[in-house]
Parts: sequence; structure tokens; C-alpha cells
Amino acid sequence: MITTKSNPKTELLLGASLDVLHQESREWIDTIAFWKDEIKFFSNILDKREATQSEYGKMLDYLEKVHQNLFNYLSEDIMKHEKLLSRLNQGEKGISDGAYRDEHRRLGESMVLFKNDFREFKKMVFGYAKKL
Repeated sequence: MITTKSNPKTELLLGASLDVLHQESREWIDTIAFWKDEIKFFSNILDKREATQSEYGKMLDYLEKVHQNLFNYLSEDIMKHEKLLSRLNQGEKGISDGAYRDEHRRLGESMVLFKNDFREFKKMVFGYAKKL
């Protein structure tokens, strides 16, 4: 028998009121804004070291651009999600609470995956900066 572990916080939140889910979405947007600021900081670190940039440094530049694009897509998805909540609150036909919650779960999983990837990216930047 295969069992899967669920995140109790996620399960609790998905059973919470729509206001609580809205607040979590707003927190995601704030987190992404903070990550964007961090990317600017990392970019400054890499730009200052441009003269001695190795292939490793070039790879970090590439990853920075990829992460910038992912930030934008993830932000857009969260904003669409927020608009869906607005339509749901207005009682628009064809929109279900369950569909909103399913989308919220998917976005939450994307945030967790991205957070883990971004953490690894930051480790690479710090490792690169230490070697300079």
C-alpha cells in the first residue's frame, strides 16, 4: 500500500475561508517581490565581477534570467487567481469554490517548488561570490 504525506498546513488552509486563501495569495505576491529584489542584489554581485567571469558565472547569469521569467509567470498566475476569487465572491456563474481551491493548491505547490529552486540558486551565487 502506497501512502503519501500531505502538508497539514496546506490541508488546513484549503479548508479555510476564502479570506484566508486570499491573504496567502497576497503573501505569495509579497514573497515574489522580495525575491525580485534579491535577484537585483545578486545581479549587482555578478556585474561587479564581470571582468573575471568564468563559465560558472555565465551559467549564473543564465539562471538569473530564467528565474526572472519564472517570477513574472508565477506572479501573473497568482494575479489571475486573485481575479478568479473576485469573480467567485461576486457570485459569477460557472465558477466553483472547489475549482478555486484546487487552483490555490496548485499555486501553493508551485511556490514551494520555486522556493526550493531559488534557495539552490542563491547557494550557487554565494558559492561563486566566495571564490572571487
